[in-house]
Amino acid sequence: MDLWQLKVFVSVVDQKSFSKAGEAVFLSQPTVSSHIKELEEHFKCRLIDRLGREAIPTKAGAILYDYAKQLLSLKDKTESGISAFLGNAQGNLTIGASSIPSTYIIPKIIGRFTKQYPQISLSVMTGDTSEIVEAIANGGVEAGIVGAEIKDNTLLKQEKLIDDEMRLIVPASHRWADKASIDIESLLKEPFIGRERGSGTWASIAKSIASCNTISNSNAKTDSHGIKYACEDLNISVRFGSNASVIQGILHGAGVSIISTIAVQDYIDAGRLKALSVNGLNLKRHFFLTTHKKRTISPLATVFIKFIQSELIL
Repeated sequence: MDLWQLKVFVSVVDQKSFSKAGEAVFLSQPTVSSHIKELEEHFKCRLIDRLGREAIPTKAGAILYDYAKQLLSLKDKTESGISAFLGNAQGNLTIGASSIPSTYIIPKIIGRFTKQYPQISLSVMTGDTSEIVEAIANGGVEAGIVGAEIKDNTLLKQEKLIDDEMRLIVPASHRWADKASIDIESLLKEPFIGRERGSGTWASIAKSIASCNTISNSNAKTDSHGIKYACEDLNISVRFGSNASVIQGILHGAGVSIISTIAVQDYIDAGRLKALSVNGLNLKRHFFLTTHKKRTISPLATVFIKFIQSELIL
């Protein structure tokens, strides 16, 4: 058994395919099969079952997968640690980012990073906030940038990185386009494009609406504390899994939505979209640099974190 065989094995499990694993590690399918066979002979048990078109780890294979990931991670940290000691930061680093940071924030600074650290190969895992947080908690990535604060989590450390302001975004042809703001009662009646529930944007919208406390002008029952609202009160016409899809939905008349101005600034500048405030809603939020409290950060991740803090931190 060697680390290369373990890397091939992990690739097979991740890709659920011998052929796709071969493409990922630049080996032929027969060579991949040969490596897996050698591992099975070494451990004297079956590690991979072929179920139809999918390659699925056996129970023994699942145990090996977890340990193999740890060994490969330790190998990468060892190499990057020695390189850092020698003053030569190099190696492969994967970070996580939710949709806004991965699309609109990281690309703006990545050029400067690669020029300063040309020997670091950076990969960005993109997902919603819950997916990135889970990857950090499980050790899949060392650091991530997400758009929601994760409370009551003993595993995660979060640091405010950059301010963001969300606004109600409508098409330039919408009847509200000339308004500076609208009231929340009007918003609740309008077709609204939502995000998936795991997104930081949706978490921020939910928090803002839940914090809204206003007296209605309607005949609805009120008390001295006003009316409480929730995301469930929105007239959701459709949900999308990305801000890009939400923007296209707005442009094509599927509804209005609350989005980060970072994501729509080009459309606003071009006169295709308009940004409004919603009376009573605080739509300011932050993006958070998120790491694991109990895991040691690798030298490469430390380099990236220090760089991004110098570029973006409040």
